[in-house]
Amino acid sequence: MAGTCAHVEFLRAQPAWALALAAVGLLVAARAALRLALWVYAAFLRPGKPLRRRYGPWAVVTGATDGIGRAIAFRLAASGLGLVLVGRNPDKLAAVSEEIRAKHPKTEVRTFVLDFASEGLAAGVEALKDSIRGLDVGVLVNNAGVSYPYARYFHEVDEELMRSLIRVNVEGVTRVTHAVLPGMVDRKRGAIVNIGSGAASVVPSDPLYSVYAATKAYVDQFSRCLYVEYKGKGIDVQCQVPLYVATKMASIRRSSFLVPSADTYARAAIRHIGYEPRCTPYWPHSVLWFLISLLPESLVDSTRLSMCIKIRKKGQAKDAKKKSQ
Repeated sequence: MAGTCAHVEFLRAQPAWALALAAVGLLVAARAALRLALWVYAAFLRPGKPLRRRYGPWAVVTGATDGIGRAIAFRLAASGLGLVLVGRNPDKLAAVSEEIRAKHPKTEVRTFVLDFASEGLAAGVEALKDSIRGLDVGVLVNNAGVSYPYARYFHEVDEELMRSLIRVNVEGVTRVTHAVLPGMVDRKRGAIVNIGSGAASVVPSDPLYSVYAATKAYVDQFSRCLYVEYKGKGIDVQCQVPLYVATKMASIRRSSFLVPSADTYARAAIRHIGYEPRCTPYWPHSVLWFLISLLPESLVDSTRLSMCIKIRKKGQAKDAKKKSQ
């Protein structure tokens, strides 16, 4: 009792500003502790949603023949979903579908050839819409995307590359979502996963990849708006934000702790479907995101610019070597 009274007297003796400052500090610490606890739960403890039961028996995956899209397709098959694989190369689509059937014999797999960079994109998506009519599509993964062959200044981006980036990364995501979403609205359930990029959401800028980063910023905001629009209709929309993953598009062959393989990323990606509107499923990437957020933007900008200038020089050297052969 004496100790309690002493504490009370001590507090009464403190000026009001000191007590207010201590209270603010306590609230900040409590908030930080809560955020850490929620992150640990989401990264390591939270179970993935039962996709087939929650959303429906079919999934549409674009860009399904390589990298993240291919790995996610295998994980969705393991979750018991039938698949509609969308890609531009019919031979690769056939090969991936055969591999999936071999590993998951009960999985029904359909393929649809669509070149997102072609001028016939609108007609192609309409044909895709017709092909899935009558299917209970519960999950859509918009993974198809393109980036620069290597870093370059904006004035060096040619017309073909610029058109391809915008058509695939912006128009393709928009049109496919517009084709699949009405069925989800009718059934009052569904999950849409759009693959964004750390180039748009993690770093303050991505110099020498400006058009790519801008298209992925569109994906980020598009996803957030749809999340708000359709959450009340039973549809979960999410933008997943990976950093570097060992894929052909990233020009990284070997995986590591900070650069996971496509399969390692996909394993984490499936567990996060249906939760936050924006997330970084692979937990080391989310730690990097947090650390980057603590740095001055000017420092991140200059560091990233230096990295990309080096990438540009290497790319130019390779181009020069090819031309000389």
